[in-house]
Amino acid sequence: MKFQPKVTTNLFSAVGLAVALFAAPCFGDSQVRIVRLSQVEGDVSIDRNTGQGFERAILNLPVTQGVKIKSAANGRAEIETEDGSTIRIIPNTTIEFPQLTLRDSGAKVSTVNIVEGTAYVRFAGAKDDELNLTFVREKIALAQSAHLRIQVGDTDAVVGVLKGEVEIKGASGEVTVAKEHKATFDLADQDKFKVARDFSEEPFDTWDKQQDQYRDRYASNAYSSYSPYAYGTSDLNYYGSFSNVPGYGTMWQPYFAGAGWDPFMNGAWAFSPGIGYGWVSGYPWGWTPYHYGSWMYVPTNGWMWQPGGAWMGLNTMPVYVNAPPTFIAPRSPVIESPRTVPVNNGPRVTQVGNSPSRVQIPTNSAGLGIGRGSVLNLSQLSQTVQQKGFVDARMHTVNVGNMAWGRNEYGYSGYRGHTYGGSSLSSVGTAHTLSAGHAGSTGHR
Repeated sequence: MKFQPKVTTNLFSAVGLAVALFAAPCFGDSQVRIVRLSQVEGDVSIDRNTGQGFERAILNLPVTQGVKIKSAANGRAEIETEDGSTIRIIPNTTIEFPQLTLRDSGAKVSTVNIVEGTAYVRFAGAKDDELNLTFVREKIALAQSAHLRIQVGDTDAVVGVLKGEVEIKGASGEVTVAKEHKATFDLADQDKFKVARDFSEEPFDTWDKQQDQYRDRYASNAYSSYSPYAYGTSDLNYYGSFSNVPGYGTMWQPYFAGAGWDPFMNGAWAFSPGIGYGWVSGYPWGWTPYHYGSWMYVPTNGWMWQPGGAWMGLNTMPVYVNAPPTFIAPRSPVIESPRTVPVNNGPRVTQVGNSPSRVQIPTNSAGLGIGRGSVLNLSQLSQTVQQKGFVDARMHTVNVGNMAWGRNEYGYSGYRGHTYGGSSLSSVGTAHTLSAGHAGSTGHR
């Protein structure tokens, strides 16, 4: 007989409303969609329509219709949609999401406006889904897979196509741009355009390529067996593993999660008008396991994520099952305000000495502070950490435009002085174990 665990928490009514919205059929276009702020490096700000204007962006914040995101001179970010499509922005870029709708047919329609700067767009081309890209007076309607770079400056705008073929409609008519071609629009002369095959590489092309290589390497079509949507799949496969646990079924657990770890040690409470506070995980893999299924404490394994149930929307309150007596339940702030309230109770990766590439990974860090693809063999390192308490490792470091990327207070972006950017994933991150020892209890609750 399959084990039926006892649920030790109640969902708030707001969560029930969010679940109902996602589970119920839609009549006419709906605005209940959320997409994921899947990567944040350096200084990135977000306007979430809370009335507070721009605030500091944090990883895994839900992005909804009307949201605006901008990066400073040292900032980069990625937004991921349900089918795994991505929009990446480099320094000094502003984008907005005027449309994130779900049609009654189930098709998803997204519109992204590039206000200024540079955005890399990779559209997966899921059946019936549409992605509209607008800039100045131009529009690109994508219905098939494509990969492109859009640069919006003061006097001109340039669209370069890395994959596929796109049609651009605007003030000066229509133009089709093929792979490895670019179209340049003269913003001072009625957006007159010219198309050329002079497709020169830009400094951040390699960073964009590195992110694609990471996703392609760790993506899996098996996500349909544990999630309704594809986003977050690569992060789950890189930062943890699935296993079949007798009496429980298919379960997932992050690497570097010991007996003292729980899924709510690091993150933030984010307030949404009309809904209230929702939990935003601080872990780089922390999207799907906090919008679907539940966290369960398995006596022989510790905390594990069990898929299932209904997809939860904007307001995701912590869902946990069979919590041990020592577990401290997460509680949202008492006073409601539009601000984001951080929670930092668990350990994270730290820099060792003066070398930005040498880091110490402690037990219960659960991947916090490990950049995407920067260290391989996480499974093997995790076993060493569980035995010894921590492990010193090397992370691959690369440069983009001689810019250094500092870790923000949530630990999402790497290490101060650590430079990120482009190289092929094949050269990213063979970890070299340097030493191991007892980690102590620093940062534990």
